[in-house]
Amino acid sequence: MNLQGRAWKFGANVDTDVIIPVRYLTSIDPVELGRHCLEGLDPEFAQKVQPGDIIVAAENFGCGSSREHAPVAIKGAGVGCVIAATFARIFFRNALNIGLPIVECAEAAQRIDEGDTVEVDVMSGRVINHTKGETYQAAPFPPFVQELIAVGGLVPYVARRLQERAGTVEGA
Repeated sequence: MNLQGRAWKFGANVDTDVIIPVRYLTSIDPVELGRHCLEGLDPEFAQKVQPGDIIVAAENFGCGSSREHAPVAIKGAGVGCVIAATFARIFFRNALNIGLPIVECAEAAQRIDEGDTVEVDVMSGRVINHTKGETYQAAPFPPFVQELIAVGGLVPYVARRLQERAGTVEGA
């Protein structure tokens, strides 16, 4: 799965309240949440971001509350991937659960600048900064996590596995 887009650069400790302010948590609609994504840091982010663009951030991205709305808002805004030096653990888990591709790579987070054209091979962990002609390597996810991301998150992953098992039982 290769993703390519414009980099949107943010600093350290971007918390879930900044990603999606609490006043919007009355909705679970990804598109509606996406309209307000990161407005605490950039009020026009949701209007400027293009489908497939990539958020790049420093350490501890997604810290704060455990709400799943934060990665849903990012995905709903059309962001293709988030690259960070480190992720808050609960955000990391919530992002994978909803199928939002994330890459933890300190070198990429440091070297990529706002506006750079970036390509991410989510499965191999390779990040290419086309603007600078640089390549960075993150640790790839294990195969089952790669499949979870590819199918769109935990719910579709489990549904697929249950269908596979049902097919095995029926064919036995």
